[in-house]
Amino acid sequence: MGKAKWLNCRLKDVQECLIESGHGVSCPVISRLLKESGYHLRLNIKDCEGESHPQRDAQFIHIQEQRAAHHDAGQPTISVDTKKKELVGNFKNAGRIWCQEAERVNIHDFKNDAEGRAVPYGIYDTQHNIGTVYVGRSADTPEFAVDNLVNWCRNEMPMRFPGATALFIEADGGGSNSSRSRVFKQQIQEKLADALGLTVTVCHYPPGASKWNPIEHRLFSEVSKTWAGCPLRSFDLVLDYISDTKTQTGLSVQAHLVTAQYPIGVKVSDQVMQSLSIQTHEVCPQWNYTIRPRTLLAA
Repeated sequence: MGKAKWLNCRLKDVQECLIESGHGVSCPVISRLLKESGYHLRLNIKDCEGESHPQRDAQFIHIQEQRAAHHDAGQPTISVDTKKKELVGNFKNAGRIWCQEAERVNIHDFKNDAEGRAVPYGIYDTQHNIGTVYVGRSADTPEFAVDNLVNWCRNEMPMRFPGATALFIEADGGGSNSSRSRVFKQQIQEKLADALGLTVTVCHYPPGASKWNPIEHRLFSEVSKTWAGCPLRSFDLVLDYISDTKTQTGLSVQAHLVTAQYPIGVKVSDQVMQSLSIQTHEVCPQWNYTIRPRTLLAA
């Protein structure tokens, strides 16, 4: 078989080459010989992460310490992120379902045939195993992310964390809650810290490490299983599938539709940034910071 570790052709192609060389052999025999030589049909394996960031381990340790400190103090700890955006309409959804006849969907995924695009922003309560997904219909912006955090703090936090004065957030390093986003920090200052009197600590995961964010494997993966193979034909269906997501470990999920429109390209000036009550941590300051209410400092 030579030294090649893979074979990028069909059995029929191999058969034709062998016939041209004077070896008449059937495809089943070729398949058996390939397997005997260690060749099998295989998928690519995502296993090569490349060189890790030199501060990766230090950041993971710091996240664990911050999570434990807030948990021990009885303060809420949440994991946040935006799930893959979905076209809403009669479109194919990956996965298979038990049914007598396959669902018939559009051949092409044209945006103009869609009811809209769902932007699911999730908030996962790591202490109570409860997920909340706010499904937007606009852009995935920092303002959209923080507005969802505000709704969670106003409606859900008081039920599970009465009297909370601090909030710990685990987030990815990019997207609407990017570690470099000025708007995200400014919105947290005004809408969470100042307006609600919360001391907000944010820890971002290092580049290439978002899969370790709890929301990814504890909430979003389960939502994907719930609607696998089910066309997302309307926003009501999207909300229903998310709300129906449950696990044997007790996960429960709520879903809410967000109809507000969010503009993109919003900028925050240097002057505004200087007015924020933000303190970076000694460990990986580019990823870790605490924002305190300015009203307390002025008192």
